[in-house]
Amino acid sequence: MIEKYAQTLCALKQEFAKKYTGTSHIQEIIPTSSTDEFPFPQDDIDALHNFAKKNPIYGNSYEQKILDVSCMVYEGDINEYWLNSIKHGSSCQPFYPTWILSAYLMALTAKELGFRELVDIGSGDGRIAYCGKILKMDSHGIEIDDVLVDLQKVVVSSTGINFNPNCADALEFDYSSFNFTSPVFFIGGLSQMGGDVLATSIIEKINSISNLKQTTCIVFAGSHSKRQLSGNQKSGGWSGLIEKHNLIELKTILLPTVWTFDQDLDTPYIFTKFI
Repeated sequence: MIEKYAQTLCALKQEFAKKYTGTSHIQEIIPTSSTDEFPFPQDDIDALHNFAKKNPIYGNSYEQKILDVSCMVYEGDINEYWLNSIKHGSSCQPFYPTWILSAYLMALTAKELGFRELVDIGSGDGRIAYCGKILKMDSHGIEIDDVLVDLQKVVVSSTGINFNPNCADALEFDYSSFNFTSPVFFIGGLSQMGGDVLATSIIEKINSISNLKQTTCIVFAGSHSKRQLSGNQKSGGWSGLIEKHNLIELKTILLPTVWTFDQDLDTPYIFTKFI
């Protein structure tokens, strides 16, 4: 069913993009209430809206019906955070968030696949970890940029939902301190933009923790752009790393992100585990 929700969200994004006449740096939509298209608990829908309302990157919102679905449009600006996020030498990608509802669908996918803990590597403003927390997962965000971590702490304080922001270099972090049993790791960064280096480091750290390898899921953000993929167009650019580290693909879902707002194809998220 999650694939169906993802397809519906992508269709809404395409229609919204055609009609959007605003000039905001970023924009996204969230259904105003639980619907047949998105039959999630109303408390979860309300929590997604609360994240946007309490997040300083959004400065305006208004209601709009898109393909007969009543939605709230949120407009914002991430320029300040984008500029700050590229100053770190080990950062794999500037701050470009996925959509909030996309983050919810990713966390929901991980939970339905049976994973209990969630770690968002390069967590930005914390939206994936936040969604994991409202889905009752043990959530943690790892973010190297102190300004973005301060932003996460603002969201934690104003929403009352603590998704455990950590200001740390993911390449150096000690993941054994979490005492996980069945975690999912979301890798922030495309393979072609240094995400492969980050992912390799995380995989090596997982391998070093006793009995964790067999129960871990790793999620990669891919791309369908031929320009970005060059010769590697399989698995959103991650096929080489997936094969090298003996991973198998559990599921791939396409979801809207800030960087695919004006594109026909959305972002593939590839859920994998060790053979």
